[in-house]
Amino acid sequence: MRHQLLNLRHVPDDEAQEVRELLDSNQIPFYETQPNRWGISAGAIWIADDANASRARELMVEYQAERKTRARAEQEAARLEGTAETFWSQAKRQPMRLVMILFGIAIFVALSLWPLLLAGS
Repeated sequence: MRHQLLNLRHVPDDEAQEVRELLDSNQIPFYETQPNRWGISAGAIWIADDANASRARELMVEYQAERKTRARAEQEAARLEGTAETFWSQAKRQPMRLVMILFGIAIFVALSLWPLLLAGS
């Protein structure tokens, strides 16, 4: 029976490559399905047999814990250096995006309150 090890939706390319290398280095056979043309399926990494599936899941748990620790350390280092991206740095880099988001929120609030304003008069 096939076991899905990793759904590739929203998975960065470097993480998917590290998982492939992890499986190769531990000699666990796997295959990969590609995303479909319309975005319904994102693709996945699959383990074909039951014996390797449990070992692959154990390796994934260890890998994800190590990746989480590494990512948090990198984020903390960037924050301490002052290079981490913040709300204000994004607003400075893309001011029109912020204006359009605020405009969209204002339109949504106005449309939501419109029936209440009409009912009051």
